[in-house]
Amino acid sequence: MSEFNAEDVVVLGRFNSPFGIQGWVKVYSYTEPMENIQSYKPWLIKLKNEWQPVKVKTVKKQGKGLIAKLDTIDTPEAARLYCEVEIAVPKSALPNLDAGDFYWSQLQNLKVFTESGELLGRVDHLLETGANDVLVVKGDAESVDRETRLIPYVPEKVVKMVDLESETIRVDWGSDY
Repeated sequence: MSEFNAEDVVVLGRFNSPFGIQGWVKVYSYTEPMENIQSYKPWLIKLKNEWQPVKVKTVKKQGKGLIAKLDTIDTPEAARLYCEVEIAVPKSALPNLDAGDFYWSQLQNLKVFTESGELLGRVDHLLETGANDVLVVKGDAESVDRETRLIPYVPEKVVKMVDLESETIRVDWGSDY
């Protein structure tokens, strides 16, 4: 049985497809810049519904992406077994942030309320844009009047408060936007 469960890990990328004949695997990284994924240890992969540590020999840039050589993979056939497998790290491996800064994973699934207390929905995910990040807030038909809202993540101006303990975000955003 794995010592890691879904609440203990943060997904930072995934393996895509085999690369070459020596068992390398293409890596799609969610980190910015993409090379940062290799600075987090240990890598965990989800096999048979369990998060398991995997030993990474090396990660290197290849073209516009990354490739990894794992300790137990020496053939393209073995590498194929890792295709579309997520790469995560224990939350405890993430560096502490300054006050008022949050990892995207911490904001996901938080309830979003207007300053007047109206529920707009929950953060489904975030988008990166050139100007600022965007909260993609989804609600259900019972609690809100529409399914999806895009709310700019602009601290102090739009996002007034993030409270991880109460799992809420307060925004200066109209329900009719």
